[in-house]
Amino acid sequence: MIVKDIFREMGNHASCLLIPALLFLTCSFPYHTMGEPDRPVIGAEEYVRILPYGFTIPARIDTGAATTSLDARNMCVEDSIVTFTLPPKWGGATITAPIVDWRYIRTSGSRERRPVIELELCIASRKLRARVNLNDRSGMRYPMLIGRNVITGNFLVDISRSYSNSPKTEDTEVDR
Repeated sequence: MIVKDIFREMGNHASCLLIPALLFLTCSFPYHTMGEPDRPVIGAEEYVRILPYGFTIPARIDTGAATTSLDARNMCVEDSIVTFTLPPKWGGATITAPIVDWRYIRTSGSRERRPVIELELCIASRKLRARVNLNDRSGMRYPMLIGRNVITGNFLVDISRSYSNSPKTEDTEVDR
């Protein structure tokens, strides 16, 4: 018996079997074969290397935060240039960078205007250029918060993991 004969004998009941079968076949393909790009899975906390300075700092991965934020102490803004230092515990280096934007960031109960710079970051196996707002995070547990502007399109987040990847810094192109 061929398929055509089977459907003829089953009559209207053929669609009752065909639809679930097609749904099963469609849903049983692995997720990555349906066009999902290969993205590293990162945890709720990861180490981030700030390039080209080479400092590695812990960061909180926060899918609820729109933007990425870095602990910047002793900030001094002149024209469109900002100079700041990282906390001593994380290298204490002085960094000078052009301000590419100013953003109003909502915090608990208020809005703050913060300078935004571009940094090259290495997270897990990815090197990328990211916009980072600067803020004194001395009252926070992590010196860096990675927001959706870095996560989206680059990483998958598994909150059950922590520090599951170390930053790889092979000589590869920085994703822009």
